[in-house]
Amino acid sequence: MSKKVKSDNQSLQIPKLILLTAKLLQSISLNLVTRFAAKLFTTPIKHKIPKRELHMDNNSIQQLVRIPAINKEIMVYHYGKSENKILLVHGWSGRGTQLVKIADNLLELGYSTISFDAPAHGKSNGHFSIMTEFIASILELEKQYGPFDYAVGHSLGGMSILNALKQNLKVKKAVIIGSGDIIQDIVVDFVKKLQLKPIIADKLQKHFETKFGEPMNNYSAFVAAKNIEIPILIIHDADDVEVSVKAAHHIHEHLKNSKIIITKELGHRKILGNQKVIDEVKKFIKC
Repeated sequence: MSKKVKSDNQSLQIPKLILLTAKLLQSISLNLVTRFAAKLFTTPIKHKIPKRELHMDNNSIQQLVRIPAINKEIMVYHYGKSENKILLVHGWSGRGTQLVKIADNLLELGYSTISFDAPAHGKSNGHFSIMTEFIASILELEKQYGPFDYAVGHSLGGMSILNALKQNLKVKKAVIIGSGDIIQDIVVDFVKKLQLKPIIADKLQKHFETKFGEPMNNYSAFVAAKNIEIPILIIHDADDVEVSVKAAHHIHEHLKNSKIIITKELGHRKILGNQKVIDEVKKFIKC
């Protein structure tokens, strides 16, 4: 699939002040810069809701829901009136209305959608979050709003859905779009973007493993994929510079029942609004 449009494949730029601060701290202490990097790694950027998402924001039933497992509240969006529900999960620094065009098309199929602002995202309170909180949110929403027929996730949301499936989320099928894969690769790429020494990636990984008491690799998408039996549709763009397309192929190799679609010239975000991509999602759900 290909569409001749200007892609959004420019990687998000880290402000120069942050890069300078990171380099200064690295020159002073590796432990100090590791803590600084850890804070940045768990701090999402809150973006203003763009006009294209306002109708979903205005027409959703919104409710703050407490997630007991992490003792945080998240904003939940119930869009549509159907009793047949599909869970939508945004990615890092995203929001519950980000998959609006997909949601609109799912409503046309006779479903309603449940989405949410992950902790520290959108209208949810807080400043810090991490993937385990996305997963906890998904599992709690299943209890309160489920059962869900299907689940669709973008980027970190795709990884979170796979890990929630590993932890017994029950859906008939799932779609992951632009999903990341190996946690170590994500950490290495993050440190590279901060223009820090490679050793910081190792220290950052050890920092999180000490803090949470388990290997980060436990949450790599391909690890979760090994335990999943239901059909999974993987969609990824060949020109995605935020998440390499190799992640999609690697996840595909470890799933028992999956289909993979590689698009071109859509990048990491425009893929969510591409009608050909959405038609593939609809076809996968209907068949």
